[in-house]
Amino acid sequence: MKTVSLIVFLMIAGISGFTQQTNFHSFKTKDIDGKPFDLASLKGKKVLVVNTASNCGNTHQYKDLEALYLKYGKGKFVIIGFPANNFGSQEPGSNSEIKQFCTEKFQVTFPMMQKISVQGKDIDPIYKWMTSKALNGKMDAPVSWNFQKFMIDENGSLVDFVAPGTTPNDDKIINWITGK
Repeated sequence: MKTVSLIVFLMIAGISGFTQQTNFHSFKTKDIDGKPFDLASLKGKKVLVVNTASNCGNTHQYKDLEALYLKYGKGKFVIIGFPANNFGSQEPGSNSEIKQFCTEKFQVTFPMMQKISVQGKDIDPIYKWMTSKALNGKMDAPVSWNFQKFMIDENGSLVDFVAPGTTPNDDKIINWITGK
């Protein structure tokens, strides 16, 4: 009987030790200044998550992202940028250099997070969740390049994503934000 009890205990302990993040709001990260940022603070908002890079052919999208944020980001919508250096070493700078670039060149006011990895062995847990159907329950969506956009609903569930070349003012994104 002791053996059965021990096996059951170990199974329960193993399962509870392997709990998955259930949604986007379950994660914590750091902003570009290194301050803690709890994604639970975004409950009730639609979130457009974008992996960014300063030296990419898509870098001009910062301008459209900022315009989108200024137009719709007054309450129930937010954009979050995650700088990443995974593709062609197109984001080599430090967090402070990235912040300066975004502020001076594109007047970015939407929240920027710390530089992370969006693929590979060192993938950030947030991106691991967003890109894996086994974790997000919706779809596999590996990041193919800089400026891939993920749509997260008010409850922290992954809704969809759009390819890196899709502009931020694309109808799919606008219709998702406005509920059309």
